[in-house]
Amino acid sequence: MVTDREMLQVDTVVVGAGIVGLAVARHLAMQGSEVLVLDGNARFGEGLSSRNSEVIHAGIYYPEGSGKAKLCIRGRQLLYDYCQQRQIDHRKTGKWIVARGPEQQEKLVSIARQAERNGVWLQSVGQGALQSRLPEVIADEALFSPETGVVNSHGVMLAFLGDIEDCGGQLVCHAPVEGVTTIGDQHRLRIGGQSPCELVARRVVNAAGLGAVALASAWKGMPEALVPQQWLARGVYFSYSGRHPFSSLIYPVPEPGGLGVHLTLDLAGQGRFGPDVEWIEQVDFSVDPGRARSFANSIRQWWPALDETRLQPAYAGIRPKLAGPDGGFADFRIDGEVDHGIPGLVHLFGIESPGLTACLAIAEEVAQKLGD
Repeated sequence: MVTDREMLQVDTVVVGAGIVGLAVARHLAMQGSEVLVLDGNARFGEGLSSRNSEVIHAGIYYPEGSGKAKLCIRGRQLLYDYCQQRQIDHRKTGKWIVARGPEQQEKLVSIARQAERNGVWLQSVGQGALQSRLPEVIADEALFSPETGVVNSHGVMLAFLGDIEDCGGQLVCHAPVEGVTTIGDQHRLRIGGQSPCELVARRVVNAAGLGAVALASAWKGMPEALVPQQWLARGVYFSYSGRHPFSSLIYPVPEPGGLGVHLTLDLAGQGRFGPDVEWIEQVDFSVDPGRARSFANSIRQWWPALDETRLQPAYAGIRPKLAGPDGGFADFRIDGEVDHGIPGLVHLFGIESPGLTACLAIAEEVAQKLGD
């Protein structure tokens, strides 16, 4: 029988090497903690962090005072500052939210009011000015967000990992955490993969993304009633081959479960449309090329000159949501000891968009929950 003394002992383990897990590990390592990051994939960032639009969000839509609003706005500035300091590719492209017809214009007014309550400045633009600034777009009114941008998320994660290793931390891949038992103030982790083992940690952060709820469910000592239900919303992206006339991101007014099929740009300026919203029962990242038709129909509502033949299937992402199709808004859950009663443990549940934007602010809050 293996005793605790014979087991590997670590101060802090972060489960999950996506952009949020790495941000958390970096923050804790830079505060002097011995940090080990565990991930079941072959490399960091292979989960949801490789399947998003790489947009730095301004913090427009979220309810005032919510975790998503506060952490997005704080995280946005932290992320821009970090990218500038580390010379990571990013660009403030700005973002248009366009509306057609009285119903969408009414929603636009609500969006502007929500942004104002969140302290986010938006410029309101009428049809006349829109025709000169966005001549290819058909819209009656629009809002412009100057703080929205795009970023090389892989570059951000690579820099985070460099900071972790500079502070003596370590990333171990092919190391899925299959279960945890908490006894007193120690967490015993059972690691699978190529080299199964067990280790004991004083503190653990569950940043497992899509797998966070499953890991909490397999956690002996975690109150079952405090583990949330999770819904999966798949979003498909289509790239747009060749040139297009846009230099800023363009979004329609939001739809239930997401922000509508919108145009984002990569750092080279290539266009990409998505994501749409499809509620699914199991994790499935497949992309049906046949969805191009529905994409084209949505896009032509504001860009009638779209050439559907240039839409190419790209990839799909999945949002781990804490509310279903009819559930309305669900906030991030950053659950620490005050929430579940277990010292030295933080669970990150429902970390979907704007998780990338908010990652550095989430790291600050996790550290506070751990008492650092």
